[in-house]
Amino acid sequence: MKAGNVTPGVRLRVVLERGIAIGPGKADLLEAIAATGSIAAAARGMAMSYKRAWLLVETMNALFRAPLVESAKGGRTGGGARLTPLGEEVLAAYRRMEHAAAKAASPELARLRRRLSRSR
Repeated sequence: MKAGNVTPGVRLRVVLERGIAIGPGKADLLEAIAATGSIAAAARGMAMSYKRAWLLVETMNALFRAPLVESAKGGRTGGGARLTPLGEEVLAAYRRMEHAAAKAASPELARLRRRLSRSR
């Protein structure tokens, strides 16, 4: 998501342990990898450098007991990347928590939005 392009709502960052968290950026990257079958294509679609995407994937893979993303080098067969079953589980759990948080916060968010200045 680009700066200035933020949708009103709740953005969830789940801290699993000190220094270990998953938030909207990592979740969106996992989702984009699942959709495109490629770390590079996922990064392009998110306006993120390939290096940054690769570092995030490496970090996530190192934090869990098993990798969240498996990748194959390019070449004549093209390479690619996919979520592992654990990657799919982590992404699904994050999306469920995100949905629950948004639902729980909805009344308070609406109350706050009604109190915004109309002179903006």
